[in-house]
Amino acid sequence: MSPYALELSNISVTFHSPDEPAQRYTAVADTTLRIRAGEFVSVVGPTGCGKSTLLNIGAGLLEASSGEIKVFGETLQGINRRAGYMFQTEALMPWRSAIGNVMVGLQYRGVPEADARAQAQAWLERVGLADFGDRYPHQLSGGMRKRTALAQVLALDPDIILMDEPFSALDIQTRQLMENEVLELWAARKKAVLFITHDLDEAIAMSDRVVVLSAGPATRPIGEFDIDLPRPRDVAEVRTQPRFVELHRQIWNVLRDEVLKGYAQQLKKAA
Repeated sequence: MSPYALELSNISVTFHSPDEPAQRYTAVADTTLRIRAGEFVSVVGPTGCGKSTLLNIGAGLLEASSGEIKVFGETLQGINRRAGYMFQTEALMPWRSAIGNVMVGLQYRGVPEADARAQAQAWLERVGLADFGDRYPHQLSGGMRKRTALAQVLALDPDIILMDEPFSALDIQTRQLMENEVLELWAARKKAVLFITHDLDEAIAMSDRVVVLSAGPATRPIGEFDIDLPRPRDVAEVRTQPRFVELHRQIWNVLRDEVLKGYAQQLKKAA
């Protein structure tokens, strides 16, 4: 059995203009990324460099132009049904209550109504929303909606969890609470996690390994760092440790120039 939960091998992604097929944009080029079972891996890089593209390939939502994707040693064909995806944007159904949103994936899998409700309630309790199951998304705070979305993903018990900047819209205090909750839940189940973030502090505080991507187009990994900070971690307290500061310096030395390139490209597009 493969030691890797998810393998992206020599992946390239090229988009063609529907109006002018000769026009091409290569978002990702010759990228290899592997996540072991139970490993928490974060990917950082400049805005628009292709981080979410890699996540969508791992989820089976986007087909690579070339390369191979394997899930626990088997070639991925179609949707990755062993993965759960927590999106950056709101993905809750506004017409469903919190418990209804958590139940929906279980219902699609054919779990009987009573069992689905019981499992959904148990997950709401785990994320601190035991008394909010009857609330609708518009009645929940931003942090509560994120907790509901997290419960929705985890209720399906995926072997791989894909997270696309899930906490970027939250205030810093709520964000740190959510980060610690994710780490606590991850430690209990040790699923493979591929976590996309712009926040280098967040990546270091949460991860076993941080992968740095180059600026696009044709992004590729340009650095990989093992995070040897002891666990369990509190994401606020760990930032004060000398080793954290040293890791931040090492990674930023690789990331800095790529961020500047990405920023320059964004300004050029806006001009």
